[in-house]
Amino acid sequence: MSEFLPFLVISLIMAIGVVSTRDQDVAQGISESVGGGGGVDDDDSWQMVEKKGNQFVVNDQPFYVNGFNTYWLMVFAADKSTRGKVTEVFQQASSVGLTLCRTWAFNDGQYRALQKSPSVYDEEVFSALDFAVSEAKKYKIRLILSLVNNWDAYGGKAQYVKWGKAAGLNLTSDDEFFSNPTVKSYYKSHVKAVLNRVNTVTNVTYKEDPTIFAWELMNEPRCTSDPSGDTLQGWIQEMAVYVKSMDPKHLVEIGLEGFYGPSTPNKVQFNPNTYAQKVGTDFIRNHRVLGIDFASVHIYADSWISQTISDAHIQFTKSWMQAHIDDAEQYLGMPVLFAEFGVSANDPGYNSSFRETLISTVYKTLLESTREGGAGSGSLLWQLFPDGTDYMDDGYAIVLSKSPSTSNIISLHSTRMAIFNSRCLWKCKWGCKKQNLLETILFDADTAEY
Repeated sequence: MSEFLPFLVISLIMAIGVVSTRDQDVAQGISESVGGGGGVDDDDSWQMVEKKGNQFVVNDQPFYVNGFNTYWLMVFAADKSTRGKVTEVFQQASSVGLTLCRTWAFNDGQYRALQKSPSVYDEEVFSALDFAVSEAKKYKIRLILSLVNNWDAYGGKAQYVKWGKAAGLNLTSDDEFFSNPTVKSYYKSHVKAVLNRVNTVTNVTYKEDPTIFAWELMNEPRCTSDPSGDTLQGWIQEMAVYVKSMDPKHLVEIGLEGFYGPSTPNKVQFNPNTYAQKVGTDFIRNHRVLGIDFASVHIYADSWISQTISDAHIQFTKSWMQAHIDDAEQYLGMPVLFAEFGVSANDPGYNSSFRETLISTVYKTLLESTREGGAGSGSLLWQLFPDGTDYMDDGYAIVLSKSPSTSNIISLHSTRMAIFNSRCLWKCKWGCKKQNLLETILFDADTAEY
């Protein structure tokens, strides 16, 4: 990212009109500091992401992130005809400064399955995941690897229960994934296989690889059969400790959507609907579990409130985000990552302008938290696709080459985060002039346009 940061920094400064001609030396100084030596392009800087209080840190410096989701990396890499798309999406993400990608480290019993049956793996598919991890490193993009799905896509908990039934277990609900000892042992075996995997491209064991930002226990876990939340809470407690016992170096998160549950009746007002408090999840309680390092939240007003686009979606997004940022600071003492957010082009009333308003709302809310050194630590768009993958579009796809104005919004936010994270902000002894300039660039969310 460093090769284009100097240009972006100066462009950003001039675009928001805070620098006169005589201030160009200051702008250039900021640019050079960010562009050289302070980022993760140095091999010595490519170290594990850690948590310090309510911030992510790398080398003891804040690491606020701008990122994206691309769930299909492993499956595309397993096919020679589509493997190039993996490289392409990383190239395009890097070009707008994105530093974190969330993707699946599972495909259970489906087409091109990674895990064909419990503890039985397709080496060709595992090698494809190795390739995806190695390509991410090339483009200085870290990965959140999710370990199983709540939903049927790519197998998920339903496939684990099918395996259990095939083995003779008397299982009546997919939610027994969370409670049956044998089914839980299948999941633990998968965790062990992934964490101890030696990458065939880099020869680095996954649990030793700083390219991996964090492990996600499950994509959007829900246990509707037990709305009290006790069943899911027990599973989270067991699996968080299990992962940490095997890999104490990496961060661990749950993969929750962020719904408030029975333990915080005063918070359910922030939920998008009354059903959300009955799905067996409990945001604050779940994240207080030993071994969980940061909070995860998803944002889908168009799925949760109504498909028809309206200003209510923007207002919900603001209040939903702020509630979780406040909770992360006041009750959890950990960073919060908005790990999925987006809006579908298939929604009634959708237009690209609304999508850009939604993205800008998320970014501005995060910027306000960043200004205070707060817990709002980043967001991941759902989802980024390269050219030629339109057939995969679920309505949420963003193809940067076809959306230049959206790309500019993403790039601007990436630049702000990169400047904020850079050594120059924290290490250098600047005079007031430089400090005031940088603070204006970074933090004037009221006047800064996306």
